[in-house]
Amino acid sequence: MNSHARRWKVAQPIPADVEQELFGYDPVLRQILYNRGLHTHKAAQMFLEAEFPTDNDPFILLGMPEAAARLHYAIQNGEKIAVYGDYDADGVTATALLTQVLIELGADVQSYIPNRFDEGYGLNLDALDGLKTAGVNLVVTVDCGIRSLDEAEFAGKIGLDLIISDHHHPKTDLPAALAIINPKQDGDLYPEKNLAGVGLAFKIAEALHGGERFRVESYLDLVALGTVADLVPLVGENRALVRRGLDYLRSPVRQGVMSLIGAAGLQPGIINSSHIGYMLGPRLNAAGRLDTALEALALLTTRDPGKAGEIAQKLDNQNRERQRMTQLVQQQAELLAFGSDPDALLLFAAHPDFNPGVVGLAASRLTEQYYRPAVVAYQGDEFSRASCRSIPEFHITEALDQCADLLVRHGGHAAAAGFTVHNENLPELVERLKDIAYSQLAEVDLRPTLKADLEIPLVDLKPTILNSLEGIEPTGQENPRAVFVSRGLNVRRANRIGRDGSHLRLDVSDGQITYGAIAFQQGHWMEDMPQYIDLMYHFELNEYNGRSALQLNVIDLKPSGVSDD
Repeated sequence: MNSHARRWKVAQPIPADVEQELFGYDPVLRQILYNRGLHTHKAAQMFLEAEFPTDNDPFILLGMPEAAARLHYAIQNGEKIAVYGDYDADGVTATALLTQVLIELGADVQSYIPNRFDEGYGLNLDALDGLKTAGVNLVVTVDCGIRSLDEAEFAGKIGLDLIISDHHHPKTDLPAALAIINPKQDGDLYPEKNLAGVGLAFKIAEALHGGERFRVESYLDLVALGTVADLVPLVGENRALVRRGLDYLRSPVRQGVMSLIGAAGLQPGIINSSHIGYMLGPRLNAAGRLDTALEALALLTTRDPGKAGEIAQKLDNQNRERQRMTQLVQQQAELLAFGSDPDALLLFAAHPDFNPGVVGLAASRLTEQYYRPAVVAYQGDEFSRASCRSIPEFHITEALDQCADLLVRHGGHAAAAGFTVHNENLPELVERLKDIAYSQLAEVDLRPTLKADLEIPLVDLKPTILNSLEGIEPTGQENPRAVFVSRGLNVRRANRIGRDGSHLRLDVSDGQITYGAIAFQQGHWMEDMPQYIDLMYHFELNEYNGRSALQLNVIDLKPSGVSDD
C-alpha cells in the first residue's frame, strides 16, 4: 500500500478591512496573523507580545488552595513528601521542577518516576506501598493520576495523603484524593484548559510562593521543554510560558540543560520551539523509552558539570538507538497491519518483540504515512500494552471508550491514547475497533490536507521576512510555523542525501533567484524528478557548523500544473 497524495489548501487572502486594521505590520506577517484569527490591531499586538493573561492566578485552579496548604503543612512539620511523575519529557520536567522548588522551601522531598517496562504509566499499588514503607506521608502527582481511582483508594487505606495534578482528560468519576488540580475537571474556572503537566507543576510552585510568579520564573526553561515536547497548544498562557522559557534556555543556568543543548549540537542563543520539539525533547524522552527516565531527571537536577555531560551523552546515544528501534518496529508493524488486511481503515499490529518504549512513535509514523488511525502494541505473556495515534476524522479515545469492557485501563485524547488489555480479549478488541473505524471512515476520502499561509513568488522571499516570523514564535500545536507555496520552480539540481538516501537536497529557481531546499523523507522523487515543481515549505535560516544559509524546508512537492486537490 502506498501513502496517499495530499491535498493543498492555501489560505484565503486577507480582506481589505483586516489589512487596514493590521497596517504597519509586514504584509506577509499580516496574512499570517489573519490566518490565526487575529483580525484587530489589539489582538495582533497581544499575540506578538505573548504577554501573560491577567486571569492566571494559580489559586483559581480548583483544589489549589487545599494543595498549597497541605504542602506548606508538610514542609513546616518535616513530613516526607514524594513527587510522583511520568517517564516522558513533560513528566520528567514537572518532577524536576516541583522537587527542586520544594527543596528550596525546606521540604523533605524525594522524586519517584515509575519504570515504563516494570510498572507502566501512572500510579501503581506497589509504588505507593513502597513510598509509605519508606516513611512518605504525602504524595503529589505530576502529569498522571487523574484516572487512578483504585490507586487513590489504596493510598487512603494505607494512610498516604494524595494530591493529584494532571492535565489529561478525567473520567466522570474522580479519584478520592485530598486535592485534584486539573483545569479540565468539572467546576474548574481556570481559563487556560491546556496547560501541560509541567505547566501545572509551575502553577503549584507559584501558589507555594503566594502566587508571585517572578519568584519561580527561573524554572521556565523546564516549562518550555516539557510543554513543547508534550505537544499541547502553544496559544494563550502556554505561549507566554514558552516564550519566557526560551529566554532562559538561550542563556542556560541549569547545568544539565546546558549539557543537553551541547549534546544536541546546538548553540544556546539560537534555540527555538522547533529545536525543543525535534532535538531536545526526544533526547529527554529517550531515557524513559529505552530504560529508566531517572537518568533524564538526574540530568535536570544535577549541578555537577562532569555528571551532566556524561548523562547528556548517554541520552544522545539512547536517542540514536531509539531512532533505530522505531524504524525497525515501524517496518514490522507495517507488515503485520497490512498482511492481515491490505485495505485496513485502522492499522493494528502487536508483537512480543516490539519495544514498549517506541510503540507510540511507530504508531505516529504509520498514521503520518498512511493517514489512518494506528495501534501498535507490545504483547507480553498476559497483557498487551498499546499506543494509539489518530487522524482528525477519528477520535481514538472515544473509540476505546466504546470498548472499555474489554480493557484493563485506557486513556488519552482525540489524537493519541494508550491502553492495556488481557491477551485473551485482544482479538475481539481488534475486531471491534476495526468495526468502529469502518463505520466512521468508510465513506470518508482519507487524504491529509496540508495548509499553507500564503502563495509567494520566490523572488519576493526576502530575508527580512524571517524577522517578521520571529514574532509568531513559539510555534507548535495550534500556532504552526508559517507555510509558504511557490510555483513553477525550475529544478536546477537534485540529489539524495542521508545514510539511506531517503532525503532530498534541491536547488530551485524562478529564473530570477535560486534557493537551496531540503526535503526530508522525499528522496523517492529522484526516480522521476519533474523539471518544474510547486513547493510547499517553511522559510528558515539553516545554521550548521558555524555557517548560516537561507533555505526552504520542504513539506511537500508536486509537478507544476497538478491540481492542489
